[in-house]
Amino acid sequence: MAHIKLQNIEKRFGDVVAVKDFNLEIEDKEFVVFLGPSGCGKTTTLRLIAGLEHPEVGDILIDGHRVNDLSPADRDIAFVFQFYALYPHLSVYDNIAFPLKAVKVEKSEIDEQVKKVAKILQIADVLNRKPSVLSGGEMQRVALGRAMVRQPKVYLLDEPMANLDAKLRIDTRAEIKRLQHEIGATTIFVTHDQVEAMSLADRIAVIHQGVLQQIGAPHEVYNKPKSLFVAGFMGMPAMNLLDAELTSHEGKTALQLSHTDVLLELSQQQQSHLNANTQKKDCVLGIRPEHISASRKPIGREIAADVHLIEPLGSVNILDLLLGTHQDTQESILLRVRTHPTFQVEVGDTIWLDFDDDQMHLFDRETEQAIW
Repeated sequence: MAHIKLQNIEKRFGDVVAVKDFNLEIEDKEFVVFLGPSGCGKTTTLRLIAGLEHPEVGDILIDGHRVNDLSPADRDIAFVFQFYALYPHLSVYDNIAFPLKAVKVEKSEIDEQVKKVAKILQIADVLNRKPSVLSGGEMQRVALGRAMVRQPKVYLLDEPMANLDAKLRIDTRAEIKRLQHEIGATTIFVTHDQVEAMSLADRIAVIHQGVLQQIGAPHEVYNKPKSLFVAGFMGMPAMNLLDAELTSHEGKTALQLSHTDVLLELSQQQQSHLNANTQKKDCVLGIRPEHISASRKPIGREIAADVHLIEPLGSVNILDLLLGTHQDTQESILLRVRTHPTFQVEVGDTIWLDFDDDQMHLFDRETEQAIW
């Protein structure tokens, strides 16, 4: 397989900077997921690696060799497009077999590989059909199968499951993960779906506005976000992000949540994380809904809030709680909490909350970078 290195990559389309000062190393046999919202530059970065786009600045290295000037065909990569890119005049069988026929693999080997892949992707019954009579999900699986029959240095997958139904997406996701480990293929997978990223990746590269925000193992990106964007993007429901101000209370450092009565004294460990050289007071507190305890009686920090909205999701309930009202905009300041479905409350009820000290995050409001 292959080791990939991107050095100071920059790509522009006119005045638009699609990829900015991008640096990343992907180890041999590693499964890396590019995760971010639409238009963030993840597909452009993938196309740069494939050779379908060319950077204005920087180098792309595969196994230590600079490939900027190599054509896509000479890079030994397999690319699965989001929009199928099938040969309309060929059958499904011939579409999948095409890469093997191009390198003159024996017919018996081609037949074995095509049928094996078709069975995995549940398209064995459409091998004789043309793409024009397939559903969107079937065409996506054919495109995926065409890449799977090869053993290139690198697999590049651009949202290959975007058109699959929910159950097939789960099955295909598990199969892609199993195959990647079995083949030992260096793989880069583009998606905007957090669940796909968390379940597939050895490491996740979170991208926003062409800039690599954070790279790390799924649990690291989820539990230790380095910026406000990563904190707000990862998680369903998203992390609560509340404007706050560092202040002093009874000789201790505390957080005053803006436009609320909530004052949180910081633990010794939290205080030790504060940069002694930072004089800024404005910050943003982040805490995930699952790291907040809820009770009908006062607990812990004794934070009271009224139930604003209830979302019953079966295995859990998501409560929107009213902490206060913004004095300037009159917007409600809400906190989302995840509770067990047996925790029964009604809209308008007052409940009590406590925050898990070890799961609280603090961000600089100006730089949007993590303080701890």
